[in-house]
Amino acid sequence: MCTFSDRLDVDVEREKNQNEPAERKRYESSEIAPVRRITWIGLFVNIGLAGLKFVVGFLGASQAVIADAVHSLSDMTTDIAVLVGVKFWSAPPDTCHPYGHKRVEALVTIFIGITLAAVACGLAYRAMVTLGDRHVHHTTLVALWGPVASIFFKELLYHWTVRVGRQVKSPALVANAWHHRSDALSSVPAIIAVVGASFHPSLDILDHIGALVIAGFILHVSWKILSPALAEVSDHGASEAEQDRIYRIAMTVEGVANVHAIRTRKSGARCLVDLHIRVAPDLSVRAGHDIAETVKKELLKYGPDILDVLVHVEPDEQAP
Repeated sequence: MCTFSDRLDVDVEREKNQNEPAERKRYESSEIAPVRRITWIGLFVNIGLAGLKFVVGFLGASQAVIADAVHSLSDMTTDIAVLVGVKFWSAPPDTCHPYGHKRVEALVTIFIGITLAAVACGLAYRAMVTLGDRHVHHTTLVALWGPVASIFFKELLYHWTVRVGRQVKSPALVANAWHHRSDALSSVPAIIAVVGASFHPSLDILDHIGALVIAGFILHVSWKILSPALAEVSDHGASEAEQDRIYRIAMTVEGVANVHAIRTRKSGARCLVDLHIRVAPDLSVRAGHDIAETVKKELLKYGPDILDVLVHVEPDEQAP
């Protein structure tokens, strides 16, 4: 026999299912759509540039440009990772994931950071092991078209992607933007190699020096991407300045005598906050709850990119 509790559970589940499409549509329009749009554009640009570099690399007899084409193919892996990951990290909270799915974005960001580090190590390794190589075929300037187009389009794509990433507060998209820039930068040694080799084979060493410098830069960028993502998955809290701001905002609420036990942890570009407040001991439960709700609303409104707040109310034993 169906009990009242069973009927209530069914009604709650039915209401949840009815609201889910509208909620998912809101997430789709506010976050998923712009991320998918710019990433799909980046994916097609990478395919086109890789094909162009392969063609002009063979026509111009440039090993550097052919290697640069392989690097462009690596960009497609991070584009695919973002396209797959955004479907999960932008999903609304559910019963199994009450705080949302933002950790998925951190994992995608870590993947992009590791990919960038691997690209940097690959560039450095190739520059060192091919230091003594000499071209058998004479390199021609036709090979320049690939890396020049790469620098132009990938730098444009970097600025566009990083702007969208900051608008939707997506660390993974910002990380992917830096991958676009790394592809543009990795084309610089290819240009140096083509120009140098077309005039005199002895100038090939410029290619190796430039590749090592750019590899160091890409490695530095990869750490800047990895560091906050690793901090997030290890439950790193907000900075002292952000916690002080949380304290000051909570203390401005009428009825709050003291704020303590502030705990924070990162969730994507935002943070989750737990804190304890002390109120007059003779207040009713309703009054204490209203104060806690006001604290939560003020923090969500004025706090440092806060996703959610949990307020614990305690009696102020030192009150007169």
